[in-house]
Amino acid sequence: MDKQDERLRKSERLCSKKRIDLLFGTGGSHAMTAFPLKAVYRLIDSVPASSSPDGDPETASVQMMVSVPKRHFRRAVKRNRVKRQIREAYRKHKHSVIRHMDGQAGKQLLIAFIWLSDELSDTAAVEQQVGSLLQRIGERV
Repeated sequence: MDKQDERLRKSERLCSKKRIDLLFGTGGSHAMTAFPLKAVYRLIDSVPASSSPDGDPETASVQMMVSVPKRHFRRAVKRNRVKRQIREAYRKHKHSVIRHMDGQAGKQLLIAFIWLSDELSDTAAVEQQVGSLLQRIGERV
């Protein structure tokens, strides 16, 4: 795999409020858990570049976001550490789900990773859980 493919670009991040509401608001989303993570995902029709709500001309086939609730970690330093660990693990393992999405033209996958535990985990454990979640999502899509 090329080093350029391992980057986590802005177009791969789920930032649009409309798409986040689409992921969590209406029915049709699926969830799976690999403690201490929960992944909520939804397959949607891809929006053409000209009418994209974000104004982003190049939208990736898979977009992700990370959420670490404040009730689990009161200090922002710990929340940011967990988010960094999840983003890094996603960056390394995203090819497993992108490979499955390449065959589906006109579709886009939205994924949200939610932290469930009150304790910090080491990076290797987080990476293993994110990898298993992405593999399972890829098989179901």
